[in-house]
Amino acid sequence: MIKKVALAVVVFGLTTSCVSKKIYNDLENKYADLKKERNALADDNGALSKSKNKLELEKTSLQTELDKAKAERDKLSSDYAATKKSLDNLKSSYSALEKNSNDALDSNMKKNRELLAELDAKQSKLNAEQERLDKLKADLASSTSRLAELEKMMADKEAGMNKLKETLSKALNAFEGKGLTVEHRNGKVYVSMENKLLFESGSWTVGSEGKKAVTAVGKVLGDNPEISVLIEGHTDNDKITGTIGGGVENNWDLSTKRATAIVNILSENKKVDKKNLTAAGRGEYAPLMANETAEGKAKNRRIEIILTPKLDEISKLMSEL
Repeated sequence: MIKKVALAVVVFGLTTSCVSKKIYNDLENKYADLKKERNALADDNGALSKSKNKLELEKTSLQTELDKAKAERDKLSSDYAATKKSLDNLKSSYSALEKNSNDALDSNMKKNRELLAELDAKQSKLNAEQERLDKLKADLASSTSRLAELEKMMADKEAGMNKLKETLSKALNAFEGKGLTVEHRNGKVYVSMENKLLFESGSWTVGSEGKKAVTAVGKVLGDNPEISVLIEGHTDNDKITGTIGGGVENNWDLSTKRATAIVNILSENKKVDKKNLTAAGRGEYAPLMANETAEGKAKNRRIEIILTPKLDEISKLMSEL
């Protein structure tokens, strides 16, 4: 099986014709849109964790309030019982004194009225606490249910990406040791292909062996339509001195053409939803290693295919919190 490596997939490619300034500007605009989408995904991931923590804190707070309300209710019940006992004792005293003294009778009647008023007040307060206790129980149950639902959605997404990673690893097993790696990290799956597997120097035409690998990825994507796919092209920092077919302005341009070439191969699979595909060139600006050695340059020349689960359901649940 292909070893886990903390990288992603190097994307290259397009046609051999010259690129107009308009096309180049369009590619730059698409890359800017891509950066926004990537940042939005990172924000979504942070928001998910924040919502989970918020719900856990809310659950703990509600449980504390529930326990406090129960204790206060129990104290009120005890006070009520003690007050009722006092009332009963006064009633007995009243019955005994009634025959002997009008003054005693008046005193007992006054105390009786006071105790009745106190008893009514405590009963009202006890009823109010019971209502608050019932509401806290309902809120706690709702919070627990939403937290469990959010955790399940996140766990399902993570399990789905683990399964996707294993499926890709099996499908690409034949390319192990040929500059291809598959890794699952940060909730995404990264398929990284080194330049030696895909392109000749200065070219954005995918070779036969590289096309087999990309086609295998496309087959897996065709069976997983709920996955967003970002194809990034990367280069080293050597300046462009000549390319096969010409028409390349700089490393950024070359990396974009290579990324688009990978998109074109994936699009040949009719089961792959083209709306899920995005091509971007990052040129020399996201290196894996320093460009000071031949080995470092070779690692930096790559295509990264980044697979991200769609978060529509989780976003909807978060909006309802």
